[in-house]
Amino acid sequence: MTDICCIGHITRDRIITPTRTASLSGGTSYYFAHGINHLPHDVSFKLITSLAKSDMAAVDEMRAVGIDVDVIESRETVFFENKYEANMNNRTQRVLAKADPFTVDKLWGVEARYIHLGSLLADDFSIDVMAYLKNRGVLSVDAQGFLRYVEGEKVYQCDWANKLEALKLIDILKVNEFEIESLTGYSDLHTAARQLADWGVHEVLITLGSYGSIIYVNGTYYEIPAYEPLNIVDATGCGDTYATGYLYMRSRGAGYDEAGRFAAAMSTIKLQQTGPFDKTIEDIEKVLQR
Repeated sequence: MTDICCIGHITRDRIITPTRTASLSGGTSYYFAHGINHLPHDVSFKLITSLAKSDMAAVDEMRAVGIDVDVIESRETVFFENKYEANMNNRTQRVLAKADPFTVDKLWGVEARYIHLGSLLADDFSIDVMAYLKNRGVLSVDAQGFLRYVEGEKVYQCDWANKLEALKLIDILKVNEFEIESLTGYSDLHTAARQLADWGVHEVLITLGSYGSIIYVNGTYYEIPAYEPLNIVDATGCGDTYATGYLYMRSRGAGYDEAGRFAAAMSTIKLQQTGPFDKTIEDIEKVLQR
């Protein structure tokens, strides 16, 4: 059986920072797949993505470096524009195109030890899809997409439709400090994490940018530090990289604290460059020792 399967749209991204503008492929699935491909292959991985036929070059590139990719053809490819302020924690988004949502019939037969849903927009994954995948592996979800919808080109925050039903299906949930408050109504992170656990989530991952992260499991809080980067270039995909590192280590049998620290160090390296993580596990270990 495959150890980790990530499901999500590859996107076309335009990234604007105070110092540069770049156009490249992106999306949770893209950052996750490239990131894990640079780690030792003792953890098997498959990517299931969806994009327009005209943008298949991104998939060809991934297959050329050995990433196992299944493609569900879509009428459009998701097109994001991410504009960052000098403080890279602050981002403004526009969506210039949307892809077709994932459906149960297109994902029939998917199975893995860990299944990670890289949601980008609220309608990417229905409750039916999540209920089906719940029985096919440990279900890990990035909350970001479920809390935003598109009207015109502008991205708006929204509540998660059927969230109480959905959260019962989720084993591992990654949120940031804004998403967890939106979901629970609590600004205190510890209280909010307990609420998500009460609603059914087993492992709550709260990423806090330069302030580190918190992992809440079985009544215990694991406070994970942020490792200071040598320089700050591009925060796009840092949350996705955190999920990559965390699930990679959990699939190897690591505990929550060890997996969280590894994920944080991996994200620090990603922050120092545009594009996905492309270094080695030795580079991550150097950050952990710093």
